[in-house]
Amino acid sequence: MNYITVLGYPEHEDFKIFWPADFHVIGKDISRFHALIWPGMLMGLGLELPKTLYIHGFININGQKISKSIGNVIHPKDVVDRHGIDALRYYVLRHTPSYDDGDFTWEKFEDSYNNELANDLGNAVQRTAAMISKYQRGAIGNIPPAEHDSAGYKQALAECRFDRALEEVWEQVRGLNQYIDEEKPWVIAKKKEEEHLQEVLAYMASCLIEIADLLIPFMPETAKKIKDIFESGLVKDFSPLFPKDKVQEPSPDNA
Repeated sequence: MNYITVLGYPEHEDFKIFWPADFHVIGKDISRFHALIWPGMLMGLGLELPKTLYIHGFININGQKISKSIGNVIHPKDVVDRHGIDALRYYVLRHTPSYDDGDFTWEKFEDSYNNELANDLGNAVQRTAAMISKYQRGAIGNIPPAEHDSAGYKQALAECRFDRALEEVWEQVRGLNQYIDEEKPWVIAKKKEEEHLQEVLAYMASCLIEIADLLIPFMPETAKKIKDIFESGLVKDFSPLFPKDKVQEPSPDNA
């Protein structure tokens, strides 16, 4: 009953404002209680049911169920202390199937951190900010509005398929990196095609702002950092979003 008594059921204003819950989130081992018994109690009281029941799987360690007796426990704080809370949020939400069990190992986590967060997203932010600072003294100019289709992302969120939603975001991240490699802004700068260069760099900044907006539900701190760098139209001080122990420096032409 604490789901509703904490809101002051039956007479308090919080109960009137916050019930019924938009989402009721539980683990699969207690689905019987929350999908059958709890709704029956609510119906008996004449109260509305939660609008959506989302039942998730477990996170295992190295393919084994987490067990104190086995000693295979990894404390989330250890992961956060090492690489930050957004990196942990990202791994759990993207690499754990939304309706099945997932698996955590330090090796898989480090691979995700280095290749997807540091190399894919972090490098796109770093290269874009560095080139705008170098070639345009930090001034982005007119940033075009977002133009990517986000229907798949929104549908995935509506279905609580967070892994798919993040895959949609990473399609855009990979697409931006491909755009940078194909357009080669450093070559445009050498040709002194200033107007074309401004358009390319402004588009890159626009893509990153759009990516940041999509990341807000998953990686709020990272999203804010990206928006702080680009959204004002003038690139501010920036540092690597996801620093690695051994940072791979970009080549001079790509800086």
